[in-house]
Amino acid sequence: MIKPKTKKPKKDTEDIADALKQFMQLAQYEVPEVNEDSDELLPFDEAFPEPTPAQLLRGARTRENMTQAKLATAVGIHRNSISEMERGVRNISVDMAKRLGKVLNTSYKRFI
Repeated sequence: MIKPKTKKPKKDTEDIADALKQFMQLAQYEVPEVNEDSDELLPFDEAFPEPTPAQLLRGARTRENMTQAKLATAVGIHRNSISEMERGVRNISVDMAKRLGKVLNTSYKRFI
């Protein structure tokens, strides 16, 4: 006769999982934190990293409803330079950050 499968009590499962986690830590294995659905938990700053100056520039330009070409004309540079700054390929100098901040109605410090 085949016995029906029985579920282990939740407490036993948790105890086994905790013991296994402690064993793996003692063996110096990295043990990721997971929730009850086995999804890996991330630290806040890893899940929501600080935006880069490039991302902030694109966001400010979009908020002001400007194209790259219009912004480039307003600060006196080529559109390609704006594109490169928004992609993080070109660094934003302090002087350029000040010009961008003035045109985009925000603090230049966001772009540095």
